Amino acid sequence: MNVCATNYLITIGLETHVQLKTRTKMFCGCSLQFGAEPNTNVCPVCLGYPGALPVMNREAIKLTVMSGLMLGCGINRRSTFDRKNYFYPDMSKNYQISQNVRPLCLGGGVEIAAPGGTKRVRINHIHLEEDAAKINHYARFSGVDFNRCGTPLMEIVSEPELSSPEEAMAYLLALKQILVYAGVSDCNLEEGNMRSDVNISVRPEGQEALGTKVEIKNMNTFKGIHAALDYEIARQLATVTRGGVIVQETRRWDSDAGETQPMRGKENAHDYRYFPEPDLVPVDLTEELVETWRKALPELPAARRVRMAAEYGIPEYDAAVLADAKENADFFEAAARLCPPGQGKTVSNWFMTEIMRLLSESGKSISQCALTPAALAELVALVDGRVINGPTAKELLPELFARGGMPAALVEARGLGQVSDAGTLEGFVDQVLAENAKSVADFKAGKKAAAGYLIGQVMKLSKGKADPKLVGKLVAGKLAQA
Repeated sequence: MNVCATNYLITIGLETHVQLKTRTKMFCGCSLQFGAEPNTNVCPVCLGYPGALPVMNREAIKLTVMSGLMLGCGINRRSTFDRKNYFYPDMSKNYQISQNVRPLCLGGGVEIAAPGGTKRVRINHIHLEEDAAKINHYARFSGVDFNRCGTPLMEIVSEPELSSPEEAMAYLLALKQILVYAGVSDCNLEEGNMRSDVNISVRPEGQEALGTKVEIKNMNTFKGIHAALDYEIARQLATVTRGGVIVQETRRWDSDAGETQPMRGKENAHDYRYFPEPDLVPVDLTEELVETWRKALPELPAARRVRMAAEYGIPEYDAAVLADAKENADFFEAAARLCPPGQGKTVSNWFMTEIMRLLSESGKSISQCALTPAALAELVALVDGRVINGPTAKELLPELFARGGMPAALVEARGLGQVSDAGTLEGFVDQVLAENAKSVADFKAGKKAAAGYLIGQVMKLSKGKADPKLVGKLVAGKLAQA
């Protein structure tokens, strides 16, 4: 544990709620369409009408178990659901179906970068539950939208082992990447797919027992979590250093005021009066079923970074950037495998510079553009074979990105092939030198930059189709003779 303030230790734990990527709700067949009109995707089950019975979503069970396997958790072969009882407008039946005694996943952890190396943040457990409704507050009234009520949620509970806002961010980013890789959730913070309850405590250095815990509820942006942690840590340290007492409570983050504010006293598990859910049977998982799901798991991002660097001969930095998003890594690998061995770095350069620039400018993901891995591989081959030069390839790429197609066909149809005939290029060079006597004189006077200007004029005269390397040699030879 790191000392984050003089004589005090900071302890942070995170309870991260992740919406699972299912078509329907946890215990009914209502749609999970985002952005629908309020209270349109509802039924007697998710509205809590008397006599309406829940039916378990099997896909939600599968995705939770796959998440646990990705995170190295043990899987309970028998798990059960419980009723978490509370009275609040966001849960019309006055209880939430959750898991308390026997959750689906136990243990596991997330590797994060930390000073001096990597740090493994342990996970206590992962349980599955239904989400509550959304309360919208307006100037003169509040409204409850039950469209979200019943959404399948995983709650991933970390051990209290984080010691700074930076470590909390690293944990959340690594967790998000793993879950998106596994395809279990979009983890779209803007749509509320990923939210965290943040628990913070401080204690004197040398004290084994954790300090009094304060919880900040429903944080749904990484920037907000970092800011809330900074504020709350400073607030607690200021309180204890002046002799005050930290009260166990739940607080909210006010982003406008830039501070946490009290909401209510912090509940304990016994306050919810958990008891077994009588309308659902236990979830029994066979060894064969768990192994089937295990075999369907993708490679972990960290392992993929290491493998791609070794397999394609690219720097670790390149591998980290490409592996950050699974679809980018998939695209890169598909293109690199279509190229001869040793071209991995070339493909990486094209993706990390030109393609990522186009993605940024368009606001699209690689799956939303028309460019294919085969087209990128062919473009690399055309440049490598000196059929076209780099500038011509860069001119073609935006069209391939926007409209698709194959570069070889575009080159042939438009006569864009590179001019590599020495006789033709020599004529261009002679013309440029004759028309730019001052630049020739500047070069002879020691201004070496004049050679670059002359090469540029030759490229312009050839309409960008000349072989740049051959032009450079011819210009250097002519200037040496001038």
